[in-house]
Amino acid sequence: MAIASINPTTGDVIQNFTALSEQELTTAVAQAQAAFESYRHTTFEERASWMLKAAALLVAHREDYARLMTLEMGKPITEAIAEVEKSAWVCRFYAENAETFLSQESIATDAHHSYVTYHPLGAILAVMPWNFPFWQVFRFAAPALMAGNVGLLKHASNVPQCALKIAEIFQAAGFPAQVFQTLLIGADQIAPLISDPRIKAATLTGSEPAGMSLAQASGHELKKVVLELGGSDPFIVLESADIASAAETAAKARMINNGQSCVAAKRFIVAESVADEFTEKFIAQLQHWKIGDPFDATTQLGPLATEKILLELDQQVQTAVEHGAKILLGGTSLKDSPELPASIRSGYYYPPTVLTRITPHNPAFVQEFFGPVALVFTVKDITEAIKLANATPFGLAASAWTNDPQEQIQLIRDLEAGAVFINGLVKSDPRLPFGGIKRSGFGRELGRPGILEFVNIKTVWIK
Repeated sequence: MAIASINPTTGDVIQNFTALSEQELTTAVAQAQAAFESYRHTTFEERASWMLKAAALLVAHREDYARLMTLEMGKPITEAIAEVEKSAWVCRFYAENAETFLSQESIATDAHHSYVTYHPLGAILAVMPWNFPFWQVFRFAAPALMAGNVGLLKHASNVPQCALKIAEIFQAAGFPAQVFQTLLIGADQIAPLISDPRIKAATLTGSEPAGMSLAQASGHELKKVVLELGGSDPFIVLESADIASAAETAAKARMINNGQSCVAAKRFIVAESVADEFTEKFIAQLQHWKIGDPFDATTQLGPLATEKILLELDQQVQTAVEHGAKILLGGTSLKDSPELPASIRSGYYYPPTVLTRITPHNPAFVQEFFGPVALVFTVKDITEAIKLANATPFGLAASAWTNDPQEQIQLIRDLEAGAVFINGLVKSDPRLPFGGIKRSGFGRELGRPGILEFVNIKTVWIK
């Protein structure tokens, strides 16, 4: 099986890679198990020194790593640099806090001494997506390795260079050999890996079908799994909100990473008393969004990651329109825009797009649009806003804008999501747990809960 690195800005193949053979994969798992047997006995101080070195390497070479991300999946270069810096942050966070998070906890019982201790599980398989090719991996690897586990990475097939570079970073940081390995394999090799008794648990960030497949394989083997899947996050704007600030943030929230983020705001639910003002300001922001070469530091919107994603997104928009949606902005592929440079027309570009008049019978009502497409809904009040926000199979995160304290309490209590941000942009933070409910997955990454997902929480009772 060939794994190709393709430049989404031009559609050109950069490099082809050959997937690991069955024998090479078997060897890699054996090496991971052997590495764990010794690595599990390293101290927190040793692990922290290596993790801090990894953070330092990320910062020192951030421009090089950023260019690699931009080359393989089209992320605007300024966002790519920020992603590398955030990856360094999560390394530092767990290097500084892992020992405290996993410190022994004494609990008074009828025993002479009873306590809870935390031990690593072993080899953890990480199935990671292309949209944040460094951040998604490091937010798994930093807590997993600091806990004493070893990692096996099956990255998305369109970012093989990023995947290999991450393994190089951990090696250069001084981690023992085979503590972190990148596996260039196809999706069909994941289930057999899960069935290997040396793989103790798995984590996946990606689509619903991929998550269900991994959960099924892991369930059959009775192995722990953490899933962070899709989202159709609401962005609620109520009457008391600062409309100008909300509209400016809304544009950023939808367009981040070329619109390809699970926690990007996708459904904009606005009180009818301020709907016209918000929509006007929101569209005005997007009309000036600069589309172009993602290596240009002034570019705000680059190409979608693959041609398949571009075609699927365009089909979603056309289907929504066929079912009654109205286009307020954009709505057609830039391949058909002769006024744009040929470099853009040959790449996988889609313009900022705003749709409205989306009724419950429209397929768009419950779909996730993984690209720069915003859906605008109008509601009468907060009750209707919350009802509409929850009328989706997803439950990852929500942003709500109001300066009314009672409305804030109601939104926090009633919105069905793993995170609620009031008057702010939804974002992940190493200090806070991150994950969803409903069909957005289960389990948590980041914070103390993130490092507890892949340890044996062991009760000890001594008479």
